[in-house]
Amino acid sequence: MTQTKPAQTKSRSLTSPALYAISALAMPVLLVTGCTTKNYVRSQTEPIIQHTNELDDATARNNRNIHDVDQRAQAGIQQAQTSATNASQQAQTANQAATQAQASAADAVHQADSLGSVVANLDNYKQVAEVSVNFAFDKADLSKADRAQLDQFAAQLSGTKSYIVEVTGGTDSVGSAAYNYDLSQRRARSVVQYLAAQHNVPAHKFYLIGIGKDQAVASNSTAAGRAQNRRVEIQLLSNMTGQPPAAPTTSKLSAPANTN
Repeated sequence: MTQTKPAQTKSRSLTSPALYAISALAMPVLLVTGCTTKNYVRSQTEPIIQHTNELDDATARNNRNIHDVDQRAQAGIQQAQTSATNASQQAQTANQAATQAQASAADAVHQADSLGSVVANLDNYKQVAEVSVNFAFDKADLSKADRAQLDQFAAQLSGTKSYIVEVTGGTDSVGSAAYNYDLSQRRARSVVQYLAAQHNVPAHKFYLIGIGKDQAVASNSTAAGRAQNRRVEIQLLSNMTGQPPAAPTTSKLSAPANTN
């Protein structure tokens, strides 16, 4: 028993310094390992952080661009709406002016059975120009070709003094006399309204005559003949004496009695 105790004391005394030595050697290793880990983490996270910042910058730029595009789009829409409104107002104004011109022309036009019944000094007038336009069946609308002919006719008015314009509307034989009389006047009024609105021909210069299906210029027994009768004849007459028409009347005729 006396010999065993010293042996145990020696074993403990040898173990403690060894542990201290091992700990001393391990500390630098641990410190190096810790620094290496931090450096590794830093090297891995810095690119991610930089990329994230770049994405944030790109997102901010995109938001600014989107905002700018939206502002320009809104400005463009507003400008387009303003232009459309102005165009609509101008179109309405033009339509109102045309309607007023047509109404004025229709109200002031001399209407009669014949020119001789309203112009007492008709013998003083000489025909300067003449044109005829044709219409589709039961229609009173001017075609593009009709308007072109009327444009050429109107070009002669500025050089003619003391003139009047005789406008005679006719129809084919299909339908009643009363209906065709009204249709012939509507066709003649289409010509008058066009010349008044497009060429500023004063309304009092016109003498409108509706003859219905009377005074056919071709046979109504054929389609070609009926097409020729669906016409309006326009004559430009100039007073050789330079005097205005004598005592014109402005009474509107009623349709003739139906003889059918």
